[in-house]
Amino acid sequence: MSAVTSKAPERTARIGFALIGVLLIAVNLRVSFVSVGPVLGNISSDLQLSSAAAGFLTGLPLIAFAVFSPVAPAVASRLGLDRALWVSLLFLASGIVLRSLPVPGLIWVGTALIGLAIAFLNVLVPSLVKRDFPTRVSQVTGSYTATQAAFAAIGAAVVVPVAQTSPAGWRLALGIWVGLALVAMAVLLPWLRRRGPGSAGRTAPKVTYRSPWSSALGWQVTLFMGLQSIAFYVLMAWLPTIEQSRGVEATTAGLHLSVFLLVSVFASLATGGILHRGPDQRLVAFASSALTFATFLGLAVAPDLTLLWVLLGAVGCGSLIVIALTLFSLRTMNYPQAAALSGMAQSVGYGLGAAGPVLFGGLYDLSGDWTLPLLVCAGIMAVLAMMGVLAGRDRVISGA
Repeated sequence: MSAVTSKAPERTARIGFALIGVLLIAVNLRVSFVSVGPVLGNISSDLQLSSAAAGFLTGLPLIAFAVFSPVAPAVASRLGLDRALWVSLLFLASGIVLRSLPVPGLIWVGTALIGLAIAFLNVLVPSLVKRDFPTRVSQVTGSYTATQAAFAAIGAAVVVPVAQTSPAGWRLALGIWVGLALVAMAVLLPWLRRRGPGSAGRTAPKVTYRSPWSSALGWQVTLFMGLQSIAFYVLMAWLPTIEQSRGVEATTAGLHLSVFLLVSVFASLATGGILHRGPDQRLVAFASSALTFATFLGLAVAPDLTLLWVLLGAVGCGSLIVIALTLFSLRTMNYPQAAALSGMAQSVGYGLGAAGPVLFGGLYDLSGDWTLPLLVCAGIMAVLAMMGVLAGRDRVISGA
């Protein structure tokens, strides 16, 4: 038997294990902070939080994403990519536990630690995909994006029943997600040991590359990431409120949000399957941006067709996040550069994502109606389509 043949099963097993690792990390990327929203009223009542403090609690992870994302590539370079991912999962598990303990102030410490951990994971997973799946970037990105969205939807659905049926209330409902982080850590630990003590140097080779901060293409990808995040977070924050203000019952508005999340899962999977088939990503980026443009414009001028706009927005947002994450790999020369672009784009992107709902609400306060903020968001989506055409061209950020 040839050496190549004998190594084939080992290579297949390694690739399979790497895919399992990516999906286990993806399971943890949203659920621990998305699940806060449905029990925010319970938390505010229990801890006597003001509306402003409650809003800050939900926004703290996004702030952490923006602040800590640029730091992740340097940490991965020092520890090695695999160790940095495992340590991030350890921070995540610790944050979930601290947030749920009945000790004054720990909810803030735990939430900040969760934000730090997910910021690192968000940045480093695209780098991991580029390293371990260089020929299947879009497919794997679609799979892990759909996985994180699916578990976010599950978390949003079960957190309230758990809080209502448990004596520990919201603390247990938020604390149970530590199990997902512990499972991921346990499964990834043997792989970490097999790499040996010198793996940090092997997994983070000293290669030179041009910083994306000095690249026009880097900024195009970054703006694409940021503007698409505005669409998602504005719809997550305001869609139920918009619907209820127009006479839609709260239960129906909540159902629409669940439909949005569910449809976005399938959109992510479909986009991952088709993204690599064309000569570049311009068409799919433009088409997905056009769907979000239609969503905001439709909500402004044809509110009676809300469910249609919800479906279009779900397809658009589910596709856009896969495109944005895939571009981190497709527009870079190696996985350290991919980590650097990921850190840059997610830092700016989540900053815009955090600001979007606030500015949207401010425009509503200014105008007294939803039309102005919705039309402004439609204009932003037009700019997003332009960035998609630029970032979707088949090119990479040049070397050092």
